[in-house]
Amino acid sequence: MELNCGNLDDVPTSDTPVCVLGLGLIGGSVLRALTRAGRATYGWNRSQAGVDAAAADGFDTSSDLAATLARADEGHVVLVAVPVPALDSVLASVADHAPHAWLTDAVSVKAHVAKRVAAAGLTSRYAGGHPMAGTAQSGWSATDAELFDGATWVVVADDATPARAWLEAASVGLDCGAAVVPAGSAEHDAAVARISHSVHMVAEAAAVTAEADPAASRLALSLAASSFRDVTRVAGTPPSLVRAMCESNRDALLHALDDTIAELSAVRGELAEHGTVAGLVERGHSARRDYDAVTRTPFTPALDGAGWQRALREAGHAGGVVTELP
Repeated sequence: MELNCGNLDDVPTSDTPVCVLGLGLIGGSVLRALTRAGRATYGWNRSQAGVDAAAADGFDTSSDLAATLARADEGHVVLVAVPVPALDSVLASVADHAPHAWLTDAVSVKAHVAKRVAAAGLTSRYAGGHPMAGTAQSGWSATDAELFDGATWVVVADDATPARAWLEAASVGLDCGAAVVPAGSAEHDAAVARISHSVHMVAEAAAVTAEADPAASRLALSLAASSFRDVTRVAGTPPSLVRAMCESNRDALLHALDDTIAELSAVRGELAEHGTVAGLVERGHSARRDYDAVTRTPFTPALDGAGWQRALREAGHAGGVVTELP
């Protein structure tokens, strides 16, 4: 699959330095992965402890946000990897100190971030991003240069997305070892509500259910093995991070939870009335096999001409991925 709409002047290369704001699991791993790829990088973190830990590992980091952004104002890429509650203050600082930087992010919701970016007056230099990788750990100590290897990295192609900003954001994902999937903000949020945010809620519920019967909880936890461990893994994520991503995707998550609750209610009724769970188990097994069989088709993006954003969204929706830039 190839989109060929001509050439774009000033196509960015991986030579553009990247400033990472927030050095937790995702931002810190971006810093490590880009450095591994030979990309010029530097970063900022609110807590001095995170800055010191990254600096001790040889990375160029600071707790002075204004000074860090002043460096980025030379047309660098700023990648925002802070929790949702910190977005407004960080974006205001970008607008004040780095209005000439290209802007992307690694936040797990996109429509909410796009609204905050617009409120800060930064839309003309912004393309949203979301690396589809992570662990239940947090902080600099959890960072890993290989976290994104083989992962997918969404780069938003909304109608207002500038071509240069999209290419800069895509180059970051590719240099981190991921394949880029173009998507719109709304469709991204609807998708992650079903494959990430609702999964967090199911994991939390499963963890709580194991302790719901006080008489049996000690035995239940002592018997818990791989099934319980795998299903509840993301329940180990700090609650503040889970709340921030789920609550900022409220409407899409409500729809996903409605469907999950309907499935569980139906299987309960089936078990109570007919003594079987066959309906859900068969369909669930089939759905998992569908996931295992998903294939991706590389295509070459072209970002000029009318409707290039729509063309990229359609390609991503059809299973297309970008593995190199023109």
